[in-house]
This record gives sequence, C-alpha cells and structure tokens, in this order.
Amino acid sequence: MRILYLNPGAQLGGAERVLLDSLASLRIAEPDWELHLISGELGPLLTEAQKLGVSVECVRFSESVAQLGSFGTDVSAALAASVRALPQLVANGAALKRRIRALRPDLIHTHGFKMHLLGAWLSDCPVVWHLHDFVTSRALMAKALQRSAGRVRGAIAVSESVAHDARKVFGRNLPIRTVLNAIDLKRFARIGPAADLNAKEGVVRVGMVGTFARWKGHETFLRALAHPRVRATNTQGYIIGGPVYRTANSQWTLDELRNRARSLDLNDRVTFTGFTAKPAEAMRALDIVVHASTEREPFGLVIAEAMACGRAVIAAKSGGAEELFRDGIDAIGTEPGDVDSLAEAIENLTAFAGRREFLGRSGAQTAAQNFDRQRLGPQIAEFYRQVLAQCESFTYTAEISSAA
Repeated sequence: MRILYLNPGAQLGGAERVLLDSLASLRIAEPDWELHLISGELGPLLTEAQKLGVSVECVRFSESVAQLGSFGTDVSAALAASVRALPQLVANGAALKRRIRALRPDLIHTHGFKMHLLGAWLSDCPVVWHLHDFVTSRALMAKALQRSAGRVRGAIAVSESVAHDARKVFGRNLPIRTVLNAIDLKRFARIGPAADLNAKEGVVRVGMVGTFARWKGHETFLRALAHPRVRATNTQGYIIGGPVYRTANSQWTLDELRNRARSLDLNDRVTFTGFTAKPAEAMRALDIVVHASTEREPFGLVIAEAMACGRAVIAAKSGGAEELFRDGIDAIGTEPGDVDSLAEAIENLTAFAGRREFLGRSGAQTAAQNFDRQRLGPQIAEFYRQVLAQCESFTYTAEISSAA
C-alpha cells in the first residue's frame, strides 16, 4: 500500500513530532507499505522522516499561503487574508496536485487545516484528516472544512475532546476515530542525559518547554513567577523553546517575552534558552515542568513527555489535557490562565521534594501504560483498512446500481 502524508510545515512542533512517531510506528507495523511525505516547506521534519525510511519532498508554499490559518474567530481578517492569498493558493495547489498524480497513492493522510482542504479537493483517492486542533476555534475554516467533509473518508482525532468538537461540525457525515497521541518512551525516559541549565546549587528549576504559540500561556507562567508566593521560594524559571511556525500573529517572539519578563522584574529569576532539538534532555534538567495553556488544549504532548521523563508536572485542566492525567496523582491540575492557581502549585511543589518525587514516579508509570508509540501504527493501519474497505464497498454498490 502507498500512503501519502501532507503537512504544511517542516519545523518540529508538537503536531510534527506526532506525525514522526506515527510514521516510525507504521514502519514497524507495516514494513511493506510505501510511505511518502510532502511538506509545504523545507525543514527538519523532512530530515527526520527520511531517517525512518520515508520518501520525502517539498512543494513549497508561498509566504501568503503559509501564513494562513492563525486568525481564530476573526472571520473578517481570515477572509481578507484568504482573498489576498488566493492566486498563490491556486498556484501552490496546482503544483501539489501534479505531485499527487505522479505518486498515485492508495490513501492520503493530511495534517494541518490547510492540507485538510487541499487534500480533499486535489485528489480523488481516499483522504483521511488528522485533527490536531479544535475545528470550532476557527470559524471560517470550520465552514470550509464542513463543505469539504463529503470528499473525505474519515478523520483521526488526537483526543476525545477534539473528536467531540469535530462531531459538532461534521455530525455523522464524517467517521471519526480517536487515537491518542503517543511518544517514544526510549527517548522520553527518567534516566538519560540532561541539559546544562547553569542552575545554582539547591535551586528548584521550574520551566516551560515548547513552541511560542500565544495561547500556550507563557505570559501566565511569567506572571506566576512574579507572584509574591513564588518570589518567596528558591526557584529559577526557564522558558525553553522558540517560535517555529510561519503562520502570522500566532506566536510570541523571543524579544516580546524577554521584555515581558523585564517588566515583571524577573531578570534574575527566568532564563530563556532558545529552541532545543532535544526536549527530553531539557525536561530531565527541570524539577517541575509547567503546561500553562490558556485555551482548550487539543492534547498537551508536553504533559505526556514530561510525565514519561519522571518530572513533576503542573498542567492546565482544559480539553484533551484533562484526559492525560489524574489530578494530584500523575500531575497537579490548575485552572487555565489562572495566575494565582499556578503560583500556588509552584509554591507547593517547590516546598516538598517528596511530593515532586511521588508525582514523577506515578506519572512515568502512567506514561508507560498509555503513551507508548508502538500502539500508533496498528491503530492507524486498522483505520486505513476500514476506510479503504468502505470505499470498495461503496464502489461495488455503485457498480451494481449502475448495471441494474
């Protein structure tokens, strides 16, 4: 079987790491399948996929097309940007369509809203959408996807929360299967190399690891570090990561966050490390990993990764994130965007090393049970077979009706 994967970007954000883990697991589960990946830009995603034995190429998106998709509920801004980008979108789509025809896949598996739309309209072969985000959070995109869903054979949702949200838009017209994200437990493990964060002896290291998406809660984290309850503790804050996507207005810049930290008088209490290609090493260097999303979280990959690394985790209780842990057992839950709640959790964990150790051990056990990427390949392959079997049944029924 020949499967074609379409992804808009090639930087290593959470969705791209999920794609890589899926590809790695499928290579083991179905070694005879041909896997091909096309992205809208050059970047490390292609390099890492190639290492897995996946055939890769880039059909580069123009800047105006790459920046689409970050306007949320601002329908007028999204519509204006779409109109401006339309000529380039048509040209990019034509180039992508030529490559799809040349590859002749048995099935197309798309990641990212732009690729969902392009995949639905550029090919007649079966298409599966991988939903990493809440569809209802993008008003204009939701309408476009709703109109395109009739051309798609199924969707994979990364959490029950995302699946429930998608069913509000698509109803029963689109079969949706929940396949929880998973991780490489050999890479994200309690024992292994740790990054050098240059921390002072005895300091409790608390940090965020990830991209600079504005809704990820970096400002909430900084304000919690500036809270009197946390200032009174022996903590050092870390923001590990950087902006990686090309979509406009969706991310903090490093300078913006540094200025925000400066305005909160956090110069000596927070360190910005920049982007890391080794998040597991960064997590193992921390005592507490914070997930602080201010909006509904589709999944919360950093939660599963930090738990697997045996770190004490503080997580915002929203969306799919709530499906990953037991509050007080695997992680400490806080209210999204609530600075007081986050500051209290940091203060409490800073004061009790035994509590951090308990959460780390419990979280690692839960991660081993629930988030091993070995299950991804069989689960996804099973869904592919169901989709293709339904297509064959539909074709056979149509042929019988036509003959009659």
